[in-house]
Amino acid sequence: MIELDIHKRWGSFSLDVQLRHQGGILGLLGASGCGKSKTLQCIAGIERPDAGKIVVGTRTFFDSERQVNVPVPQRRVGYLFQHYALFPNMTVEENIRCGVRTASPKGEARQQVRDMMERLRLTGLERQKPAELSGGQQQRVALARILVNEPDILLLDEPFSALDSYLKEKVMTELKDLLQQFPKDVVLVTHSRDEAYQLCQTIAVLDDGCVSACAPTKELFADPKSRAAAVLTGCKNIAAARKAGADTVFVPSWQVTLQTGRPVGDDLCAIGIRGHAFHSGDGENARPIVVTEEIEQPFEWIVKFRYAGQTAGSQALWWRFAKPERPAVLPAQLSVRGEDILLLYR
Repeated sequence: MIELDIHKRWGSFSLDVQLRHQGGILGLLGASGCGKSKTLQCIAGIERPDAGKIVVGTRTFFDSERQVNVPVPQRRVGYLFQHYALFPNMTVEENIRCGVRTASPKGEARQQVRDMMERLRLTGLERQKPAELSGGQQQRVALARILVNEPDILLLDEPFSALDSYLKEKVMTELKDLLQQFPKDVVLVTHSRDEAYQLCQTIAVLDDGCVSACAPTKELFADPKSRAAAVLTGCKNIAAARKAGADTVFVPSWQVTLQTGRPVGDDLCAIGIRGHAFHSGDGENARPIVVTEEIEQPFEWIVKFRYAGQTAGSQALWWRFAKPERPAVLPAQLSVRGEDILLLYR
């Protein structure tokens, strides 16, 4: 269990993070500069909040009211930095041994290192230096150094940022398998919706230092509730909207009224429609369109369009579909199911 109530100011930037996570892998998803890494640093004790409370499991790391601030070594946090922070002049074995608690007898420490190297498939690389390893091997060494100390929580700060796209997919699968075996809490910082979706059971979306949404991963993607969450989960078609009826919305910039098939709150501020949610021809919320651009990608097409009532200078919408689904002639109208319209309230 993780409970965060963090208030911290750096110059003109304020971090105000409140969330409660019951266990498993928590993703902090947000754009650069939103406060994701600063949140990790507060949990680890690298940064001290101005006020608030940090609880991990049954232990209180920080409580401004009770004047509790547990020192970094006593927090038992495993922190994986973006570029792994391996010592370049040390071998793999020496790097991992740095993570062993100093109280461990020498023979026991050596066995701990060997066991961890075997667990992370590093046996045979004992004498290698970090520069002689692949990106995936470097990450496993960094994780071994953390895990050999048996931390109470793992903090992963953009763990794939140093890897190319091919290697990232391979390493992500390896890390997922490893994290599923870790019995305690994990917090993963990322700006990638794909990484968050594949690795995290719960996602908290950070926007300008605040949590704009926090929910189980699939629930968040299906119903992000906020503009920031919709954008970060990949929605391209977002526009200001207002309630026009019990289950109806009006979108001024698109000049369309759409049926949502469910109640609309009075505080609605925008809607979103994912590119894959559109369907050609007749159907629910079918409206005439004007195609403005066609973009071919390796495995799909993107068709940009405007609704017939939109002005020429207004933002075009995106319709995405797999290449085999491309019709011989693009349709004159598109439909979207009411249940696929994202209702955004902040």
